[in-house]
Amino acid sequence: MDNLSMNNSSIGTSNKESNIDKKIEQLIITNQLKEIELEELWQLMDDVWDELGCDNQKIDMEKLSLFYNHPIWLLNGLFIEQHELSMQNRRIIADWINSNKNEINSVVDYGGGFGTLARLIAQNDKNMIIDIYEPHPNQLAVEKSISCTNIKFINSLSNQYDCLVSTDVLEHVTDPLSLFAEMIGSVKVGGYLIIVNCFYPVIKCHLPTAFHFRYTFKLFAQLMGLDIVEKIKNTPICIYKKSKSKSIELENIRNLENISKYLFPLLRIFHIGYRNFKKNTDKNYAEAFKKPGVEKIKI
Repeated sequence: MDNLSMNNSSIGTSNKESNIDKKIEQLIITNQLKEIELEELWQLMDDVWDELGCDNQKIDMEKLSLFYNHPIWLLNGLFIEQHELSMQNRRIIADWINSNKNEINSVVDYGGGFGTLARLIAQNDKNMIIDIYEPHPNQLAVEKSISCTNIKFINSLSNQYDCLVSTDVLEHVTDPLSLFAEMIGSVKVGGYLIIVNCFYPVIKCHLPTAFHFRYTFKLFAQLMGLDIVEKIKNTPICIYKKSKSKSIELENIRNLENISKYLFPLLRIFHIGYRNFKKNTDKNYAEAFKKPGVEKIKI
């Protein structure tokens, strides 16, 4: 609670705070985040986005920088640590890294935000080298990581790592492929990339120009020299391996990116149709077994 209070001075960026800023400030000070739902947090993010005049159809980098430096992201970090599903996915990633520590000695958490995942990894292995690459680090996040001496916040990728983790980053940027190529370049041959994407319009800072990767991202990962190691069941977590050194020719891949954009509306229609068909089929199948005289299949 003291640390939260110490950082309150950075919350109000002007003498005239909006009602949104006041609500965010109050939630941070009281740290009573179990009382809000994920959808409410998303709405607050959208409110801040709109208040700053951001537009996901016409990107203004100055406004975008203000948005990602806003205290809403401190609130987001605090919320994650009390949100069971978010923590569950982060524990899965930390445990996977720990179970493969014979191959992984160094990790970079790209866009590591509040540092929650990095601290979970550090708790599993105090000898693991862990860097957090975060363009907009919050002071509280830095302070919370001080006790983990193997964690360091960095502002440039100058090393190569055994493993890179990126959770919910690529849907926020105007050129996901270029950034993904940078991520791949920071991983050693034989190393791993653990990627979590959300190419859906759940919040306004998820850029619509990236939504087509919802159906084609794994294909582009393979075109860029990665092997799919594992898609962890019932999670958005996908693990790739950089099995060989490959020069990534982005100009050649751009043509396929344009095709992916062109096909996206069709793929979305097919996906919705398939999902509805499967839902109705499963429902009819379940109802059939409720009828008298229908013998259940023994497995």
